[in-house]
Amino acid sequence: MTYFVYLIGNYKNSRLITYVGYTNNLKKRLVLHNCGKGAKFTRGRTWKLLYSEKCKTKREAILREYYIKKNRKFRDSIKNKFR
Repeated sequence: MTYFVYLIGNYKNSRLITYVGYTNNLKKRLVLHNCGKGAKFTRGRTWKLLYSEKCKTKREAILREYYIKKNRKFRDSIKNKFR
């Protein structure tokens, strides 16, 4: 099965807020975030997909998600492309 690690973003008070997650169905997961059924942090906002990468296993996706969440430089480089 294929998994995806993704970074979604939303502007709040002219500041870009981001969220990182993983899923096996990227389109469905984005719809869930936007209709208020995703993670609690993402409720009440309209999200856009900023970045995604394909992973071969769930373990690989979880490890990559952890890396992206902890690596502020990586997230900032992606955020800078959308400002």
